[in-house]
Amino acid sequence: MADAEAAKSLSALLHGIAQSVFYKRSDVTEELLRAELFPELPPLDFRVLHDKMRGVVKSVATADMDRAQLEAFLTAQTRKQGGGGLSAEQAAALSRFWKSQRVRVRESLLAQSRWEPGLRGLSWRVDLQAAASRGHAAHSGPVALVELELGRAGQDSEFVCLEFDEAKVNEMLKKMADIQESMDRLVQHT
Repeated sequence: MADAEAAKSLSALLHGIAQSVFYKRSDVTEELLRAELFPELPPLDFRVLHDKMRGVVKSVATADMDRAQLEAFLTAQTRKQGGGGLSAEQAAALSRFWKSQRVRVRESLLAQSRWEPGLRGLSWRVDLQAAASRGHAAHSGPVALVELELGRAGQDSEFVCLEFDEAKVNEMLKKMADIQESMDRLVQHT
């Protein structure tokens, strides 16, 4: 029965760490986890356990380990000498935790890494009358009108309208080609 309780407490600790680290719940603190899950454990011992589990969970999440990678990682951790590794019970709890939380943790990390505001939509058209209607008698060629829909999560969109003549479109395409070339060079070097 004591082993079952220890496994439940360890599982709850992992979920608490996820709440704090990945889901940004400021009310889930190390002190709260200790008081609720391991009240009999001395504070220093709990800190060691908490920091070890936090580090392992962050490593697993950062690598977005699949099942095979996770098993290999946990096997290596259980074979570590000198107390720096994991017990078999800790490895089993981590395995269960990661199998149930991998998708949610990944989604949270992706959401945290997105730039805000984000591009929600883009529309464009070519207009022959826009340039002439603005008094540009000397320029009567086509004009590209681009509308960007920008927004933050949970807020209304903002719209930005851009107008490009043929020279500006060609300049933008050249710059985009240069960026693609740079990215291709970086990918080839790694």
